[in-house]
Amino acid sequence: MIAITGATGHIGNALLREPFLEGKKLRALVPPSEDFSCIKDLDVEIVSGDLRDMDSLILAFTGAEVVYHLAGIVSIGSGKKRLLHEVNVNGTKNVIDACIETKVKRLVYVSSIHAFTEPPHGTPILENKDFDESKVVGNYGKSKAEATKEVFKAVDRGLDAVILHPTGVIGPYEYKLSNTGQLIVDFVNRRLAAYIDGAYDFVDVRDVARGIVLACERGRKGENYILSGEQITVKRILEILQEETGLMAPKLKVPFWLAKLTAPLSELYYMIRKQQPLYTSYSIFTLASNSLTTHKKAAQELGYSARPIRESIKDTLAWLQENGKIPLCPAATH
Repeated sequence: MIAITGATGHIGNALLREPFLEGKKLRALVPPSEDFSCIKDLDVEIVSGDLRDMDSLILAFTGAEVVYHLAGIVSIGSGKKRLLHEVNVNGTKNVIDACIETKVKRLVYVSSIHAFTEPPHGTPILENKDFDESKVVGNYGKSKAEATKEVFKAVDRGLDAVILHPTGVIGPYEYKLSNTGQLIVDFVNRRLAAYIDGAYDFVDVRDVARGIVLACERGRKGENYILSGEQITVKRILEILQEETGLMAPKLKVPFWLAKLTAPLSELYYMIRKQQPLYTSYSIFTLASNSLTTHKKAAQELGYSARPIRESIKDTLAWLQENGKIPLCPAATH
């Protein structure tokens, strides 16, 4: 049996639909206040629990041979420091202790590319085991670095664990819109008047799901693997969206200095609208940062591969349309 935390999230939804897991007995840990309608019709046992509640973790993991730990708070905003630490760090410590207590045979922990200390531009981010939250920018990245460090400590204690580091995740099954999903929705609804250029590496959520399964089957104990996709500029993403929808991409590019200056107001605007913020001080920093990386190690050891970013964008558009999150037939404006 496989126990999964974070099953209602973006990666969790893709993982529960991963063909390699078809026929497997799956159990999903879902917080009591979480809406699990997106997975209720899938062949999965749903149990109520919280990463901060050891008793619920032990109950969820009892009888499991494998635990996929996906749950965590993802935030590019300036707040939530305490919650990020409670869930991402202390919650991961609890997952580790519960795995040891229930004699789970393997833990697969989904960390983040943000957990690594960023090297200078031109130098690719590669797998290493030197995680230091004090050298990482942003509360989210710091929490993932610290949590990753705890998993490596647990390996030294005897736990069989493998760690994965996805880059920016994109793709179908966005029941709760991510920042990238919000960008696509705003583009189609013509709410995007300007853009901030910069680049990042994006990976399809379905490739991440497949990578998780491959890591469980083939990953070496105590090793970590980057699950990357394709590095692409924001401008190129918008060009692909224009080509796929017939809608004109914004031509106005906001300079980084102005974006940094207005980031707090942008974050407040999206908070009022109760939407994922497109641009915050952290996301602007990320777009200007070094996102050069490679999944060579995962390809060689796990058999991992990633599809082209255009396919991911096209499939994301189709899924958002099918699920009523954007108009079915956007009108061309050129």
